[in-house]
Amino acid sequence: MAIPKTAVVALGGNAITVPGQEDTIANQFANTRSSLDGIVELVREGYNLVVTHGNGPQVGNALLRIESARGKAPILPLGVLVADTEGGMGYMIEQSLQNRLRAEGIDRPIVTIITQMLVRKDDPAVSNPTKFVGQFYTEEEARIFSETRGWQMRKDADRGWRRVVPSPAPYEAVEADIIGRLVKDGTIVIAGGGGGIPVYVEDNGDLEGMDAVIDKDLASAVIGSQINAEILSILTSVDQVVINFGRSDQTALEECTVTQMKEYQEQGHFPAGSMGPKVQAAVSFLESGGSMVAISNFKDAGKALSGEAGTRIVPD
Repeated sequence: MAIPKTAVVALGGNAITVPGQEDTIANQFANTRSSLDGIVELVREGYNLVVTHGNGPQVGNALLRIESARGKAPILPLGVLVADTEGGMGYMIEQSLQNRLRAEGIDRPIVTIITQMLVRKDDPAVSNPTKFVGQFYTEEEARIFSETRGWQMRKDADRGWRRVVPSPAPYEAVEADIIGRLVKDGTIVIAGGGGGIPVYVEDNGDLEGMDAVIDKDLASAVIGSQINAEILSILTSVDQVVINFGRSDQTALEECTVTQMKEYQEQGHFPAGSMGPKVQAAVSFLESGGSMVAISNFKDAGKALSGEAGTRIVPD
């Protein structure tokens, strides 16, 4: 019998929270259930799986609750909120997938692991925060919060002022060993939620949390490399990666090499706020020994791996 291939499947933010839709827990569960088709297809095909996911809207809601309860309940650091959402969203994905697999007669254990991701405290991103979090404020509120709370605030387009935090690059998942052992034994592991909890190593070897957020696609690539996964599947709301977006010569990419993607990246085809981190994660994963990266919509995960949909990126 052939050894099952291992894939890391990264669910985009729209898997659980859909823009423009009321963000109730009932809607989040419904969205989660509808986003599982591609994952279930990979389960049917016998893949060993790690499932990661975004958490931007959920952390934003958590920050709003913290602000609403200021003076009445303890202020929680961002790392704790990431851990909270890892648990809550992991529960939603885990239960939804358990119910779906049971209905299809598939017996696979599933577990959620709260994941710490190592970052470097001297990462340049720490001194140059750029990641928007939380709600919008007026310019006067931004000035006050900057002075009284030590927040760094920036204008977010024409919508108002928001807090910005660092987004350092992850280089290792603390729990990678146990994730790898579980996956090898056939357990579907939900890990690296929201990019994982940013932690760094103190001089004495202790781990310490950081008030930051990590890109979930970059974290997914790191986890995949650590457990020797062959495949990274990035599921998002678009069908394929495109170049010359929005122009008359817009072109969808079907299969590209690492070198080609790096050239497109240098030419500015993949903005930092959208496809950029996904392409960066793909390149990192493949340069670390991965065999293939597929970027597609949620339902086409299986087809993307076989080249029938999405964009496939392969080593040179």
